[in-house]
Order: sequence, then C-alpha cells, then structure tokens
Amino acid sequence: MNYKHQFFNDYAETAHPACIQKLSEQTLQQEAGYGLDSVSVHAATLIRAKLGVVNDTPVHFISGGTQANLTVIGALLRPHEAVIAVESGHIATHETGAIEATGHKVIQMPHINGKLTPAAIEQVMRTHPNEHSVKPRMVFVSQATELGTVYSRTELLALRAVCDTHDLWLYIDGARLGSALCSENAACDWQDIARFADVFYIGGTKNGALLGEAIVFPNTILNNDFRYALKQRGALLAKGRVIASQFVALFEHDLYGELAQHANDCAMRLRTGLSELGVVFYTDSATNQQFPILSNAVVEALQKDYGFYTWEELNKRESVVRFVFSWATPMAMVDELLTDTKRLLNS
Repeated sequence: MNYKHQFFNDYAETAHPACIQKLSEQTLQQEAGYGLDSVSVHAATLIRAKLGVVNDTPVHFISGGTQANLTVIGALLRPHEAVIAVESGHIATHETGAIEATGHKVIQMPHINGKLTPAAIEQVMRTHPNEHSVKPRMVFVSQATELGTVYSRTELLALRAVCDTHDLWLYIDGARLGSALCSENAACDWQDIARFADVFYIGGTKNGALLGEAIVFPNTILNNDFRYALKQRGALLAKGRVIASQFVALFEHDLYGELAQHANDCAMRLRTGLSELGVVFYTDSATNQQFPILSNAVVEALQKDYGFYTWEELNKRESVVRFVFSWATPMAMVDELLTDTKRLLNS
C-alpha cells in the first residue's frame, strides 16, 4: 500500500549515510575475522569511552536484538533457571518464544506504565522458593520500555538493589537505549546503565545502523566463554567489522545521540500537537514511540494515508495506536500527520 509516510517502526529506512560510508571504507581492507579486527577493536574502545568503563570491559557486536537476547539469556542461565520480565516485555511478546526455545521460562509479571517494579520481583521470589519450580536468576528490562517509558536512575538503583538481595543478574535490553537516554525525562545516563546492569546491549538497528547491536558486560565474570555461546548460536560473524564499522560512525562524534534526539523531537512534536487537540495518551512516553487513544473512525481514516499499528482495542469505539519515529522522519511529515488528524477530529 502506498502511504504518505510510515510510522510502523524506527528501522524502515536502510541506514544513515555515515554508517554506509564507514562500511564502504573497509571494502578492500584485509582484517582478522570474528570480531578480532581493528575496526571492531576501535568501535569497542569508543563505546567504553562513552560508558566510562575500564578498558577490558567486553563488547561484542551482534546482528539483532532477538539474537542478542536469546544468546545472552541462553548463555548465562543454567537449565533450571528462569528470567523475570513484565508481560509486555519483548522476550515475552515479540520473539516467537525464542527464550523458551532455549529451555528457559520467562516469568511474566504485570507492569506499571511498562516498567518492572522491585515489588513484582519480590513476589516472584516468594512464589518460587525451592526446586519444585524454576529458579529465578535474571531480571530483564528494556530501556526504553515497549511502551516508550523510561526507567529513572532511582528506579534502576532500586532494581539493582533487589537483584543484589536475591543474587539475580540485571540484563537491560537497549534496542532503543539512545531514545531513552535522550528523552526529556531520562534522569539517567550512559554511566548509570553501565553501573547498574550486569549485561546490556546498545541498539544500532533502531537508531540509524544498517543492522547490529553491541553487547556490553560490565560484570566481566559473566563474559567467560561468551564467545563460545556466540559461535554456537551462529552469532559470531566472520566479518565482524560489518557491524562494528557502523558503531564507529555512530560513536565517533556522537551521531548516535543526534539521531535519537531527532526521533524524540518528532515524537514530542506529535504528542504536544495531539495533546492540544484534547487527545489522551495510553502512556507517559517521552521517547520516539507514542501511543495516543483515538476513535476507531479516526484510526481507519488515518490508515488510508499513514502506516501505523493499532496497539490495543480499548472498547468498541476507541483504540490505542502506536506511532514510531526514526532518525530519518521528516518533521514536515509530523506536521502533516497532525494537520490530517486535526481535520478528522473536527469533522
């Protein structure tokens, strides 16, 4: 279908030209394989500098988010161990049972505005006291969440504290980490992510890269034998520099932050404009995903010209829809969407 513009996701465009350019510079350069090349080493150094971590903090480049999640979780958990996540978490909803396919149960808990709470983790620990149920061993959260909300420094510290109390690892899915850290109410930074997480990944696919994510192990002990896990799951790329070169482009001059900020600016332009029209939002998102509640008639009319998903049907008259903005979304297109929505709301 021919749309004026698509707001389905933040990876519809191929890649930022700088990522393509950086990749093209390596065309005839001979390098070592499997992430041991000079480009991967340089990219890892740039990421460590951004995080403010020690020089031997392990960084691995991998093709996508689902592959990162199943490789990390599958590698770190023993057969009887499980991971805790909110019921809206990516590993619980949009990965085709990838985690369960590794033999590990995802213990799903209710969310509060998309977030997992220490109280929910405590409840899991009370209801899984012994060997007659799976053993909770890891906490999984997304920053930003699947509903576009962001964990503050205080919330991350509280999650870290409960994980320490119960000997749980904290894993942060950073598919939209750039958007989270650039949001107007972020209240946390790169150093906080590295300080509180045992392992996390930095999303490139959804922030300008052709493909790729960077897995980081602040808890360096957990990195033991991880390259074996990467190889076993087909994630150790012979040409690791294909992904790493893009992270060089994204982190050399903070292009990563600039792209995330633009996506957020587009989202907030829509949020402000719709709020002024009296539209209510499903979540308090300050990131590049927005979830307005619109009448089904307005949704149907808008979907003739714009690509976006209906997230949830609230009742017979209204639905929650999701608009996602990318590094390449034209601000003029946001304004056109607002104009068309206003016309429909007033008709």
